[in-house]
Amino acid sequence: MPWNLDHTHLEVGFSARHLMVATVRGRFRQVEAEVQIDEEHPERSFVVARIDASSLDTGAPERDAHLRSPDFLDVERYPDMVFRSRRVSLSGERIEIEGELEIREVSHPVTLKGTFAGPVSAPWGGRSVGFELDAEIDREAWGLTWNVALEAGGVLVSRTIKLHIAAEVVEPTSAAA
Repeated sequence: MPWNLDHTHLEVGFSARHLMVATVRGRFRQVEAEVQIDEEHPERSFVVARIDASSLDTGAPERDAHLRSPDFLDVERYPDMVFRSRRVSLSGERIEIEGELEIREVSHPVTLKGTFAGPVSAPWGGRSVGFELDAEIDREAWGLTWNVALEAGGVLVSRTIKLHIAAEVVEPTSAAA
């Protein structure tokens, strides 16, 4: 049975090193997902998430415009990023989701690891589950190679990007809540 993404309890974020000394954080504000949870056989569960690349927000409009440009995500040509799970494993509260992440029509395997909580019954009816997931990717594998070498050594933007997802999904109910 499909579960619904609770957009009020969702964050799809990322972070990268800047100038080798600071961390820049951002998030994607528009995400849709198809989530199937099989409680008896968690390995049969899956997720397909579609992220609107133009919804990127780091809190700095000029930086956001550069990240949306052909130097990085090229949102005019590649409006969406997609994650498709291939394997889900659950052990107590630990969850691991292996899948393919597509950015700019290039796909590579990514493993999201973290915690799973629930299901719990909500006071207004229905049940919810929550996830906290993390992964690291090498952005250059997806062709995101723009950078500037620093005079003192190093680069302007790290190759490694940390991903963080905090999400709640809600089991559909027959009656409106």
